[in-house]
Amino acid sequence: MDWLNVIIMGIGLAMDCCAVSAVQGMNQGKWHPRAILMAAIFGCFHMGMPIIGYYAGNLFVGFMQTYAPWIALILLGFLGVKMIWESFHDEHKDSKTANWHVTNLLLLAVATSIDVLATGLLFVPYPEWLYPSVVTIGAITAAFSLGGYLLGAFIGKLKLNMELVGGLVLIGLGIKIWAESFLCL
Repeated sequence: MDWLNVIIMGIGLAMDCCAVSAVQGMNQGKWHPRAILMAAIFGCFHMGMPIIGYYAGNLFVGFMQTYAPWIALILLGFLGVKMIWESFHDEHKDSKTANWHVTNLLLLAVATSIDVLATGLLFVPYPEWLYPSVVTIGAITAAFSLGGYLLGAFIGKLKLNMELVGGLVLIGLGIKIWAESFLCL
């Protein structure tokens, strides 16, 4: 284990949050101060999940390998379908703050960080790397989330039906996480 590995791992783990944040940015089409809250929540979940995974050790390895992709697929699929449905109903067009509700942000954080839980097992042979690594992973995730939001907000100015696009992206992300679980077997 070295810092290069930790940074590369952090970047890889942050990509799901970056994509979800870009969807939020596209939906808003402009800067929203809650993007900082979203980035902080995503960063905190990406710090906490490896710690839980580390301490859970081998007890939950079978569960994580079997059910985590399904949980991510269901959560992201649910949120994606909800966004698609809202994109076709005018009463939701003006209330873009609904996506900023803390419950939605927490669901997104769980869905995008559930696979990070398993990375805690990588630190079992290197316990001295656990806490410095999770702080680094959390910081990278928060930075990528904020960057993804800003990129999405820029793209959102194109005035396309970004809620529809965002819903499709979330569903696609859930399917990607689910499919990768079969490719890694």
